[in-house]
Parts: sequence; structure tokens; C-alpha cells
Amino acid sequence: QVQLVESGGGLVQAGGSLRLSCVVSGSIFSINAMGWYRQAPGKQRELVARITPGGHTDYADSVKGRFTISRDNAKNTVYLQMNSLKPEDTAVYYCNDNIVLTRISTPLDYWGQGTQVTVSS
Repeated sequence: QVQLVESGGGLVQAGGSLRLSCVVSGSIFSINAMGWYRQAPGKQRELVARITPGGHTDYADSVKGRFTISRDNAKNTVYLQMNSLKPEDTAVYYCNDNIVLTRISTPLDYWGQGTQVTVSS
């Protein structure tokens, strides 16, 4: 059974930093895009950042220059380094990976359980 396990959330003051990690556990064939989404109370879930297997990245305009997404393909892990955090970054952060289970499988999206990030002013 494939699971995405997130870690690294917490409470931080404005201007501070946090690093989120998400590791894929279970037997898989490959991982396509890996990404991070967030959902604040009363708001829709939004894309924060995404990275392809080759390292191409995309970011939401609101986090450009402050957040950095990276991946370790050998460890099936994606990271999100968050610097210069603002109170408006407060949300539950979810990792999302497009995973191929076997050589002949159709890629499917998997989600982590979410990790809370709270930025105090």
C-alpha cells in the first residue's frame, strides 16, 4: 500500500523558516510530478509548488522568491523549504505525487495526510 508521509510543520513567527518533507512509502515503479498544496480555513486548496522528475519547478506567485521545492529521487522524497514566512502562509500543507505503481500502470495522484503550518505575527 502506497502512503505519503509528511513532516516538518509547526508554529513559527513571521519571518521565520520551516522545511516540509514528504516521503513515499510502499512499492512503486516511478514518480512523475511531485508537489505541495495548501488549504487555509474557509479557502480552496491551492497549488504552492510543483517539480518534475527532471527538476523543472513551478510556484504560486504568492510564494515565489520565498519557497523552494526540491526532490530526492533516490529517496522518493519531496521537500519544501519555506523562508520569510508570513501569517497568510498559515494553512494545512499537503503533498501530492503522481505515481506509477508498476511498469504497465496508469499514473495516479496520491495525497499526504496534511501538516499544519501556523505563522504568528
